[in-house]
Amino acid sequence: MRRIPSYLVCSLALASGLVFAASQSGAPVDDPKDERDPIQSRVDVLPTGERILVEEVVIEAPVAEVWRAYTTEEGYTAWAAPKAKIDLRVGGTILTQYGADAEIGDPGTNTLHIVNYVPERVLTLRAEIGENWPEVMKQDGERLTNVILFEALSPKRTRVESYGVGYGDSPEYENLLGFFLEANKGLYVELKRQLE
Repeated sequence: MRRIPSYLVCSLALASGLVFAASQSGAPVDDPKDERDPIQSRVDVLPTGERILVEEVVIEAPVAEVWRAYTTEEGYTAWAAPKAKIDLRVGGTILTQYGADAEIGDPGTNTLHIVNYVPERVLTLRAEIGENWPEVMKQDGERLTNVILFEALSPKRTRVESYGVGYGDSPEYENLLGFFLEANKGLYVELKRQLE
């Protein structure tokens, strides 16, 4: 597989799973999964051969704080990108820049389109596939969507589940998903470090 440029790592990783949903029942949720590693990752294969990148992280922070980490510039730059501009609305965008001397809007700016959202429950994103992205993603850009679910396990504990959907069954995707599994784990480690 062709090496992915370093400035795409965070954008690709975040684009690999795009909707956030959070349960706000207020009551703690009894969950036997709580004893596992706080960061879980896997690739599920559908009967059609399509792949879903599934990632889950448990964060010792209220769901409102986790939501802010994804949807505000201050929160996003604390863990996901050194520079970000967020227009939180249906049809809005999350713009990121990883170049040391570059600004938002300069070449290399990455764009995540906000398809829809429900505050602290659902955020659906779709990456704008640029010239430097892997060829296999350019072909399927309209199908690739990230779904991330937020669930309040208690007033001070949140589970985030991310579903990257639309990946095909080619060897190129197998390699790419392997890359995402590692890159995303690093992002979630940083998210936990910032919020805990």
